Amino acid sequence: MEKNEFEIIKTIGEEGEEIELKLIDIVTVNDVDYALLLPADADMDNDEECEIVLMRLKQDDSEYVFETIEDDDEFELVSQAIIEDDSDE
Repeated sequence: MEKNEFEIIKTIGEEGEEIELKLIDIVTVNDVDYALLLPADADMDNDEECEIVLMRLKQDDSEYVFETIEDDDEFELVSQAIIEDDSDE
């Protein structure tokens, strides 16, 4: 995969609409995988802030399922782990 070339994920939004997201990274926290995603139309080369989407990633048979993180504590735990990992680089 070339620089700035990401896999596009299609998911369903809260109102039933199809949403396309770029898969940026997968991180593991406490043996659970989480996906970092951006809207497919986001320009990462632009200095504007992009809204990152964080979702739990579960394997269901042979395919992956993206789940919304409803628990605030879980979301905070994963967010902090990502920030700490990013600051280590």
